[in-house]
Amino acid sequence: MATLFRKVWESVSTRSSSNSNSSANSSDRFQQMMYIQTASTGEFDRIPLDIFIQILKILGPKESAKLSSVCKTWKFIVSDNRLWIYFLQNQHEPWDSIFFAETHLRLGPLRTFPNSVPDLSFMSIYGQRAQVPGAIVIDGGSGYCKFGWSKYSAPSGRSATFLEFGNIESPMYSRLRHFFSTIYTRMQVKTSTQPIIVSIPICHYEDTECDKAARRQLKEAIHSALFDMNVPAVCAVNQAVLALFAARKVSGIVVNIGFHQTSIVPILHGKVMHQVGVEVVGIGALKLTGFLKEQMQQKNIYFGSLYTVRALKENLCYVALDYEAEISKDTKASFQIASEGWFTLSEERFKTGEILFQPRIAGMRAMGLQSAVALCMEHCQDAELMADDSWYKTVVLAGGSACLPGLAERLEKDVCGILPPHMSNGIRVLPPPYGVDSAWFGAKLIGNLSTFPTSWCVMKKQFRNRSRRKFIW
Repeated sequence: MATLFRKVWESVSTRSSSNSNSSANSSDRFQQMMYIQTASTGEFDRIPLDIFIQILKILGPKESAKLSSVCKTWKFIVSDNRLWIYFLQNQHEPWDSIFFAETHLRLGPLRTFPNSVPDLSFMSIYGQRAQVPGAIVIDGGSGYCKFGWSKYSAPSGRSATFLEFGNIESPMYSRLRHFFSTIYTRMQVKTSTQPIIVSIPICHYEDTECDKAARRQLKEAIHSALFDMNVPAVCAVNQAVLALFAARKVSGIVVNIGFHQTSIVPILHGKVMHQVGVEVVGIGALKLTGFLKEQMQQKNIYFGSLYTVRALKENLCYVALDYEAEISKDTKASFQIASEGWFTLSEERFKTGEILFQPRIAGMRAMGLQSAVALCMEHCQDAELMADDSWYKTVVLAGGSACLPGLAERLEKDVCGILPPHMSNGIRVLPPPYGVDSAWFGAKLIGNLSTFPTSWCVMKKQFRNRSRRKFIW
């Protein structure tokens, strides 16, 4: 106890004597937030409030929680949400992401709180989150897969996506078994020890019976392959939905620039609105890299491989806010590739991303990205799914090529220029919140929830019983 008070005294003695200066300090801001009743706390009544707050902070979450058993007043003090929000703010995960997840996702799919924050005990949530085992997170992707444990700060590895893994002529179930076995081996984890979250690549877009059946079959194949490997619980979520969660939204439009094509996906309360319509533009990361390659060849710029071209695209290319004005500017810039030396690009830097908006530049007959997004918004409005039309006015970019600087600003400007004022008002386009790994981080939010895995996962017994009922009927 003497050590504790010595630490408290050292902390307090360093504070400025000026109240105006101390208000800028994060500890003092927290003190101003805290409200403690004047009821007795025993001998601690004699301790000044600011020192009292320091004691709670130094004690930490575990010891603070024990104080709730002392008396009613102590219980009131240490169960105050603001104290536990302070503790949560010092976690590795950003606090705003934790708050979003616990207030919007904790009850499971489609059970969100779009208009109000539920009455939650963050003291209880803190304890529950500390006991959550986490999950293996696999973001299927359309170009390559990202995998890792949800307690990690980032994906730990990458591989080919399961849609292109192994022999593509093999049955889907066999490819999935091979793929998941490889991931578990690379992570050195036993299949029976951890739940798993799998992001399902954006495919089978239409609302037809054929596409519905294809989506259902893919999801069931994922569950079957994993449960046959003795995985205890499985959560399979659409990749676009996870990218939206990473941006701390449950409704909006996700523009996913995939490997082969770009998908514009309307999502309401965590569910893809296939009945509204998913727009698809036949331009993806591969087309962008290929177009840059053609431009470099035309200027006789030698490169060793397509990986070099992709590195130049990722490090030098950008999207111009005004394409015509950009042509007259000096846009030369250089980048060094290990073992190949320096490369200098000029107008190729902004022409590459411009084909998303003007595909004809690359000789392609396709809809521009801005037109596809505007069309999707018009369909959302016509569907009249909600009285408030603001749900589709947040656009979240996803995918590696969506990280091109200037893309979000250009898309927002062009979409607002196409739509009438009553629709364009309030439109926001957000860049990928976690770059190429946005969907993985969206799954990470789910895997670290205080209610995981029960709120989001299908258990092996549930899946078997459901499959048996289907067979009987």
